[in-house]
Amino acid sequence: MKSVSFRTLVALAFLSVTSCMGPDREPVIGEAYVGPATLNLRQELAPKSPVSASVKHGEKLHVLGSRRRFIKVRTQDDKEGWVDGYALLTTQQMEELRMLAERAQQLPSQGMASVYDVLNMHTEPSRQSPSFYQIPEKGQVDIIGHRVAPRGRTATVPAVAVSIKAAEQPTVSRKKKRKEAAANKVAAPPPPPAPKPPANWMELSEVGTPPESDIPTPAPPTTPAKPTSILSRPEPTEAERANTLEDWSLVRTHDGRVGWALSRYLVMSIPDEVAQYAEGHRITTYFSLGEVRDRERDLVRHNWLWTTIKNRAESYQFDQLRVFTWNARRHRYETAYRETNIRGYYPVQARTAPSPEFTVIVEEAPGQYFKKTYAFNGYQVRMISKESCQLPDDKDLRAAPLSVAFAQSLNQPERGWYDRTKASMVKTWNKWFR
Repeated sequence: MKSVSFRTLVALAFLSVTSCMGPDREPVIGEAYVGPATLNLRQELAPKSPVSASVKHGEKLHVLGSRRRFIKVRTQDDKEGWVDGYALLTTQQMEELRMLAERAQQLPSQGMASVYDVLNMHTEPSRQSPSFYQIPEKGQVDIIGHRVAPRGRTATVPAVAVSIKAAEQPTVSRKKKRKEAAANKVAAPPPPPAPKPPANWMELSEVGTPPESDIPTPAPPTTPAKPTSILSRPEPTEAERANTLEDWSLVRTHDGRVGWALSRYLVMSIPDEVAQYAEGHRITTYFSLGEVRDRERDLVRHNWLWTTIKNRAESYQFDQLRVFTWNARRHRYETAYRETNIRGYYPVQARTAPSPEFTVIVEEAPGQYFKKTYAFNGYQVRMISKESCQLPDDKDLRAAPLSVAFAQSLNQPERGWYDRTKASMVKTWNKWFR
């Protein structure tokens, strides 16, 4: 048997290694996270394309490319496929969602709500945002926040695709941009020479009085159009708000999940004996103010505080508050206190020990917010304190929910001279010019 040369062995080893490596893999240009509870990866862009892999909410994916709103990704176990970009979250969005879940664990509940059918929980207050959990039928959640958001898709390009485009584009400094603009700038031509005066300019300059027939008749004065101001702009009607905006509630499940759900599908779990007095308004919060024993019927009932709102898609959370007491002699609920035509905000807080009390935040004038505390002695309600508070701007509700912002604002000092002057000017403008 002939011996095999050393060169032949090296060549065979190289061929075996290259055959096992397979085709080159696409480079990774970014990373994203799964938004929905489950997400299928398709081998191609066609909707009927076979599923290459299935991933769950929060899993990290490597981004390989994009085509319009669709993103090509690779899983941790090296499976590739195409997904809708709206189903993915960027690293920043995933971090904000985690921060929201941590903060929401400390937020006070505004009441427990139930659903009649399966309801999706979204990462953002938008129908097109990823739905990472479904509240089961007859499931219950805690209401902890509120937000008004526009209907429909608020962005034409997914956030992941935007971040990919930004990463692909090279960054150019401002100084370099100015140099390039100066180099490409074309110099303007010199101005033409001034025209010479006519030969009879002396005769033309003689002053004379034209006849009355040549005097033009002045046009009648026109009334200038009244400028449109933001302060004098009429507020949208309820129908306009309902068609363009919708209410979202920040909810918390019993196992700690936090997300956004459509408010109109959430029903507050207050007893029907009290809910029947809502008069078509939506109940936004409710609290127990203590128990009452009906000895004749051997029943135990609660005194209730609730807040309601009439219109939909309002920036505030309630326009009416009401306290119900149980009449043991007549065996029914009766109204002990009622306050209407107000603008109230989350959070509403209530306690029963050592004595029943509740606190609300209301807006009494544009830009003027007050924290009011009421005492309840079982039959009557009276206000025991009233403090000025500040309503901070809520630019990013995911990072700073309304309940957190209000809780942080309760102990802030009174507004400065600039804020008080601005609020006074707005109030005067609305009084005299609207």
